Amino acid sequence: MILGDLIQRNAALHGDRLGLVFEDLRFTHREFARRVYRASNALLGKGIRQQERVAILSRNRNEVLELFGAGELTGFITICINHRLSIPEIEEICRDAQPAALFYEADFAEAAAAMKARIPSLRLVMTFGRGVEEYEEALAQAPEAEPPLRASPEDIAYLIYTSGTTGKPKGVMYTHAAMIEASRTLSHESGALEPITALIVMPLFHVGARIESFGFLYLGGTIILQNIFDPVTVLKAIERERVTAMHLAPIMIGRILDAPERANFDVRTLQCVHYASAPMPVPLLRRAIAAFGSIFHQVYGMTECLGGTTLKAHDHVLEGDERLVTRLSSAGQPYSGTQLRILADNGEYAAPGEIGEVLIKSAATMKGYWNNTAATIEALRDGWMHTQDLGRLDDEGFLYIMDRKKDMIISGGENIYSWEVEEALRKHPAVAEVAVIAVPDAEWGESVKACVVTREGAKTSELELIEHCRSLIASYKKPRSVDFIDALPRLFNGKTDKKTLRARYWGAQGRQVA
Repeated sequence: MILGDLIQRNAALHGDRLGLVFEDLRFTHREFARRVYRASNALLGKGIRQQERVAILSRNRNEVLELFGAGELTGFITICINHRLSIPEIEEICRDAQPAALFYEADFAEAAAAMKARIPSLRLVMTFGRGVEEYEEALAQAPEAEPPLRASPEDIAYLIYTSGTTGKPKGVMYTHAAMIEASRTLSHESGALEPITALIVMPLFHVGARIESFGFLYLGGTIILQNIFDPVTVLKAIERERVTAMHLAPIMIGRILDAPERANFDVRTLQCVHYASAPMPVPLLRRAIAAFGSIFHQVYGMTECLGGTTLKAHDHVLEGDERLVTRLSSAGQPYSGTQLRILADNGEYAAPGEIGEVLIKSAATMKGYWNNTAATIEALRDGWMHTQDLGRLDDEGFLYIMDRKKDMIISGGENIYSWEVEEALRKHPAVAEVAVIAVPDAEWGESVKACVVTREGAKTSELELIEHCRSLIASYKKPRSVDFIDALPRLFNGKTDKKTLRARYWGAQGRQVA
């Protein structure tokens, strides 16, 4: 089975059902499939060959999904580039991937022109978007018949570039077979009930948005696509389109909850909300369940491994048995077909409760890194994906993520997990958002610094927050310093950009660890 089979299945079985809504455009599954056929034939007609790379530089738009579909059916390798990157960063990705074609939204003409001038592999550069006819003209001139070439399950479908939180971005290779397995697993364990109308507002250059949309499409769902996150716009879409499912980062959920207009909208159609990209702080999770009901599912995975864990709605227990309530801070249990292990520092598998590196084995794991055999060998060993996340498993297989391995703070020889310190700080009423990082310390090697965004109108002090932590966690774990900032820097997927935070303090060191 290939990814294009999902498009053709939906056209055959749910042809008259609404398939995609973007702004004022509405396509049935049959209409969407026809546009995918035209896009495939247009690319073939321009001389683009199977397994050549087709790059896309755009916000979320219907054209992006159509070009995805062309690769999913015909066998091109799609690269959706993070449009928020600088031109040198985009160029670095293009030099690595060597795309044969670049499609871009008109707003990114400057970057596209730079790529056309600097990337010799590009043979086709085409623009699309509101008021731009080039792409639509190419589709109109292409046949609507099913394209003559077809992908195979072991073909590479996507190159998805990592966010670069731990270094230079790497191109993650996913086959059709791996993506199909992830789609199947997610659809079966998502909590979404048919017929599905799913809101996708996370950027499509992020693997989370793509695999979530696949999971919903696997069940013949309708995708409501938005290209920018705004709490009120999301609430309007839920009410207008009777949205039943959506995928958000925790920070987005918080902003929806904080929107003064929230009570004006009918959101009773919502059946499930998937949250990912970062753990949901327990206080925020409690607020979300109180507002929308027990419809939240946590999804844990990463760019390199889509088959991770899920904390299902029925495991979000707010009151009662302490063992069950504790699971609110877990990432859930592994998907069917996924195995988990915790690797201790001594190279042995850890016992329940012991902290070590999280290893995942799944058919929904990457094939490897593009043009980077050494990194592939390091990440994939004996079929296990070495995640560089630190965590522990309880005796029922619930996974608790403690930290990124490279974000762990080692102060005076003691390991300190930033998430534990952040959880303590979040319990202070004046703290809205927080990120805990290691900063250089002449005596201890590294010390704990908290970067705090306070709630509007709230007042606190460095000493008060340090003493608050001392009352909740071991004294050696408490922050030694607190910086108050206006906002946390964030990556495109909603994660806190700790690399940027650390750079402020480690700039003169030439590294970000002691």
